[in-house]
Amino acid sequence: MNDNLTTDRASFVTHLECSMTGERYEADTLHGLSRVGRPLLVRYDLDMLRAMIPRAMIAARPTDLWRWRELLPVRATRDVVSLGEIETPLVPIPRSGGPNVLVKDEGRLPTGSFKARGLVMAVSMAKALGVKKIAMPTNGNAGAALAAYATRCGIETIVFCPDDTPEINVREIAQQGARVYRVNGLIDDCGAIVGKGAAEGLWLDFSTLKEPYRIEGKKTMGLELAAQFGWKLPDAIFYPTGGGTGLIGMWKAFDELEKLGWIGSQRPRMFAVQASGCAPIVRAFEAGEEHAERWEDAATVAAGIRVPKAVGDFLILRAVRESGGQAVAVGDPAILKAVDDAARKDGLLICPEGGATLAAYKEALRNGLVDEDERVVLFNCATGLKYPMPEANATLDRHSEIDLAAL
Repeated sequence: MNDNLTTDRASFVTHLECSMTGERYEADTLHGLSRVGRPLLVRYDLDMLRAMIPRAMIAARPTDLWRWRELLPVRATRDVVSLGEIETPLVPIPRSGGPNVLVKDEGRLPTGSFKARGLVMAVSMAKALGVKKIAMPTNGNAGAALAAYATRCGIETIVFCPDDTPEINVREIAQQGARVYRVNGLIDDCGAIVGKGAAEGLWLDFSTLKEPYRIEGKKTMGLELAAQFGWKLPDAIFYPTGGGTGLIGMWKAFDELEKLGWIGSQRPRMFAVQASGCAPIVRAFEAGEEHAERWEDAATVAAGIRVPKAVGDFLILRAVRESGGQAVAVGDPAILKAVDDAARKDGLLICPEGGATLAAYKEALRNGLVDEDERVVLFNCATGLKYPMPEANATLDRHSEIDLAAL
């Protein structure tokens, strides 16, 4: 059994606060959005944590998500709902990317995507707070992660997904114990159904950023990067951005690590990567806006970033601007080519959303937004095995004489 799960858990959570107004909310109480309809952020007593937990203690632990337990909200070990959340590797892609490009391959996590990070934390906290029924809109991978973790601890789950959600995602959600329904619309249409049911008291709304704890799970990506880079940070991060929880979470992680004295003030330039067919954050960034208007008629092969309207839009834009980064959109042909390049040139099977980050990096390189000698991390958010691949129909007849030299 993992030592990080069996060790007593010291918790340093003090309260929650509105990400827009700073209004304080009580910890250990069930919350959704703040009174002004914005995400709540978990706050910690970082001064006490710094005095009690040396960085070397964290570094000496097994390298999984739970090594960071003092910077996470789950207070009691009994409430942890785990499926074995590893620290994901940084994989070089020198031929398709470049000599200083690393892919953080989140497809190695339970249920095959980085959604496991957020959902393991959110479900563990739901268990701790006595939640019995959850509903969520999803483009696929988040619903699969929710189904797995909620089923593991006995929480009833209902998932709504757009009717063109990849079949493998719909089937894995159902296979892992949730009730799943296709909706003839986009993810925000699914979210409206979830919100209506939550208002009627039928379930807890687990939509992106509408509960406080998915950010805390996703911020472990930033904590891991700091440790993997020797308590420094890369020069740039390219992140596939739909709801943007991970980008927001990493920015929060870097702030907490600096306050602990574990890293310095240097920050990566954060690149929020979207598809040209659904780029509300890019449009708002380029217009200098603080909030992003809904993107109409959203369409892209990268379903995970097909989010027409993000509730945390201002937090995404704030992190990108404060870091000196950019919001970048890439087209579907470039996304598919990047997926193909990574597989054929470097043997790494990435998802379309991961392909978007590679395509965006190449575009940023051409435009002078990054240099080849800079250390860059691209996020591959799910295993490529979940997505359609080109047919491979070459066959041989074992009864015929085969010219092996010609193969």
